[in-house]
Amino acid sequence: MNNLENLNPDKQTETMNIDVWSDIVCPFCYIGKRNLENALEQTGLTDSVNVVWHSFELAPDAQTNPDASIYEELGKRKGWSLEQSKQIHKQMEQRAKESGLDYDFGKTVPANSFKAHRLLHLAKKNKVQNEVKELLLKGYFIDGQNIDSEDFLVETAKQAGMKEEEIRNALQSDSIEQEIHEDVTNARKLGIQGVPFFILNEKYSISGAQPVEVFVEALEKLKEELNISDTTGAVCGPDSNC
Repeated sequence: MNNLENLNPDKQTETMNIDVWSDIVCPFCYIGKRNLENALEQTGLTDSVNVVWHSFELAPDAQTNPDASIYEELGKRKGWSLEQSKQIHKQMEQRAKESGLDYDFGKTVPANSFKAHRLLHLAKKNKVQNEVKELLLKGYFIDGQNIDSEDFLVETAKQAGMKEEEIRNALQSDSIEQEIHEDVTNARKLGIQGVPFFILNEKYSISGAQPVEVFVEALEKLKEELNISDTTGAVCGPDSNC
């Protein structure tokens, strides 16, 4: 199957889990998330799948700079001229529109994503990880929010029903920091070099923001293998051009 690797041919379970490694500042990660969600809807699996978001930092050394533009900051990192950077980002905005996402890089705040990953690990414990992931990605790519701002992260988590004291503690927690490092270590062990990276039921892997059809093909295959009935209910890497 194109873009679908069988990791564990003997894996047989009755439920479906999808593990995704991604970064908040990765434009392909939001596109991949939306394409996966559209595929889940098409296959009738939206309410039958557990999605877990794992941390992957594209630029751990990135500095938050609300006074700079993403065109300038990414241009410096990638060696692009300002005009090249604007053109590449314009192309990415068009790519996002194809998945129903209205990126606005003119408002994007260059930011380090580590604190946002802290919040995602807390959200997982509170069973609202997917909701928080969506709010963080929307905040960064569409609304021009500073995802390294503690106030923004607190308000985002409160929208998902979490308590302010718990949120602020998590943003300083050593144990949550260790969980992030474990995600990164596991990514290396799995050979993940770019994101988004999807592992379906510990059996198949899909690398990159593949078209909806690729996700549908993989999900239908797993659905058949697991005998699940219908319910009603491109890669960014440290050196890639995104």
